[in-house]
Amino acid sequence: MNILGIETSCDETSVAIVRDGKDILSNVIASQVEVHARYGGIVPEVASRQHLLTMVPVAEKALADAGTGLEQIDAVAVTMGPGLAGSLIVGVSFAKSVAMAVGLPLVGVNHLEGHIYANWLSSVQPELPCLCLIVSGGHSDMILMEGHGRFRKLGGTRDDAAGEAFDKGARILGLPYPGGPAIQNATRGVTTSLSLPRAWLKDNDDFSFSGVKTALLHMAEEKAAPDEQWVKEAAAAFQDAIVEVLVIKTIRAARRLSVRQVLLAGGVASNSALRDRFAADSPLPVLIPPPVLCTDNAAMIASCAFYHLGSGNPDNSNLDVMPGLAFG
Repeated sequence: MNILGIETSCDETSVAIVRDGKDILSNVIASQVEVHARYGGIVPEVASRQHLLTMVPVAEKALADAGTGLEQIDAVAVTMGPGLAGSLIVGVSFAKSVAMAVGLPLVGVNHLEGHIYANWLSSVQPELPCLCLIVSGGHSDMILMEGHGRFRKLGGTRDDAAGEAFDKGARILGLPYPGGPAIQNATRGVTTSLSLPRAWLKDNDDFSFSGVKTALLHMAEEKAAPDEQWVKEAAAAFQDAIVEVLVIKTIRAARRLSVRQVLLAGGVASNSALRDRFAADSPLPVLIPPPVLCTDNAAMIASCAFYHLGSGNPDNSNLDVMPGLAFG
């Protein structure tokens, strides 16, 4: 089954074609990072206008890269939420138009669930039950996945998500947007004696990163004239504080629940320090998609839709966008 996936939840316009939920025939991503970098963050109205400009060319390239036409597509999948309302509307409207024009079933996909299914696009297939850690600009969620379509949310962020914290921390240190890659690049090969607090939130699976961000701000304010080396060390301390909490809390939950594997997902899962720490510390196998599949992409949406269709989920031809869609 060939599924055409569409992802426009935030600032990437992506269209992909995936066969049987695991074989990527094409995965085209048009990033808006350079557009929003001048503002220091994503401007929703600008994002939706960029989607309008790139939607059709990206779709045409995805079909060309896959060497297929619409007559070889069996279903259309699209992110329906959560995300920016204007951005979601562009993708859902385009998906409805294609599905109606060709007479194909339309599947609405939860963006967060899609991130998890990026793990089904690698050569090593996940084993269930597993524990999923979704870390991105807007989410830091711990999910127990017992089967396809069977999820239980264990915890989430109480304030700043990990990716949001990286963006704010980078701004405090005078590093460019987006903050996650900027902090990662600044900390390569850096060791630091600086230390920042960890919010463990004992006896639950929630996360909180606003405190470490505030601590970084106070540390920067107390430094009279921060030089380049101090900025690198402060960035390393900040990254260490976030990574350590994510890894240790996830491993503790995995042990408690006796799962078979840990799956990472979301844009922050491309962070090399996080990947290395999981590889070094986890007693369980940890699956992490390649970086291009950690950030927003349509291949993960198409993969997720394949399993929705396999479980007999009905057609969603009348679906609407749900910017605040919760997991599950």
